[in-house]
Amino acid sequence: MDQKLLQDFFSNDRFAAFVGVELLEAAPGRARARLEIEDRHLNAVGVAHGAAIFSLADLVFAVASNSHGTVALGVNVSVSFMKSARKGVLTAEAEEVSINSKLATYLIRITDEDANLIALFQGTVYRKREALMDHMPSEG
Repeated sequence: MDQKLLQDFFSNDRFAAFVGVELLEAAPGRARARLEIEDRHLNAVGVAHGAAIFSLADLVFAVASNSHGTVALGVNVSVSFMKSARKGVLTAEAEEVSINSKLATYLIRITDEDANLIALFQGTVYRKREALMDHMPSEG
């Protein structure tokens, strides 16, 4: 699927936009996004909230898994937090690990500006028979 079309489609992810996630790249089976940590992203002890980190990872998971033009919906995810982050920019990169006609698995690495591993996210999607294009907003 065309990278521009994919980025346009996922610009409609209102929750990711609300959180402040910015999609940087999209390619078949891959995606990269960033999140600049702001006060609103901090939990009660002053570190980036797990939900903010999860939201960053979840967007690249969605983009990478839908990049083949087939609707893909998450059926299972797990996340492991390795290190806390208090400020700066986090980057998430998704990589396709395996894919077949029904299932695909992705590994997402979340790092800080110094390339420290903040979290690992693994997700599996169910690949429906529907074309992603059928869900594109119509213009006009």
